[in-house]
Amino acid sequence: MAIVGTGLTALWRYEVAAGEPGTPPARWPEASAIAPVPGRPTLIMWLHPHCPCSNASVEELDRVMAHVGDRVAVHVVFEDVGGGDDATEPALWTRAASIHGVSAVRDVGGVEARRFEVRTSGQTVLYDADGRLRFAGGITGSRGHAGDNSGQQALLAAILGDAHAMPGAPVYGCALRSVPEAG
Repeated sequence: MAIVGTGLTALWRYEVAAGEPGTPPARWPEASAIAPVPGRPTLIMWLHPHCPCSNASVEELDRVMAHVGDRVAVHVVFEDVGGGDDATEPALWTRAASIHGVSAVRDVGGVEARRFEVRTSGQTVLYDADGRLRFAGGITGSRGHAGDNSGQQALLAAILGDAHAMPGAPVYGCALRSVPEAG
């Protein structure tokens, strides 16, 4: 019983352990190759293509987009883990790109992740139409689990212009390998 209890405790701790959120800049990085859409907020989500939590992040993004429609421009940025076109999980890429209003792009060498100072798969940032950071964090409630959660609600509130929106939430996912760890 003690071994089972210890194992279950370890699994639970892993499931609720947030990743390193990074520190996205307060203003849109001008050097970014990802262009914001003039006059609209822009949301960017980073994904590691083989992180088991990425599917839940995409599912939550789909739910957010169902509520906000064309009010926000969205880019899902996949870490390029090497190996060419086969490096990005085709089903996950196709799922993300199939969400209305979402553009899927590859981040070769982690250049954009470094520009936006993100470190964990599932990290989501929202910049308003003036290029100011309004949300940075995750939109799942724990590792690999979709469903209503505070991050999703905070992002929705920020997109819809709620001045009292929470500015972020923990991000649950794998470390982006092309970004050096904070230290």
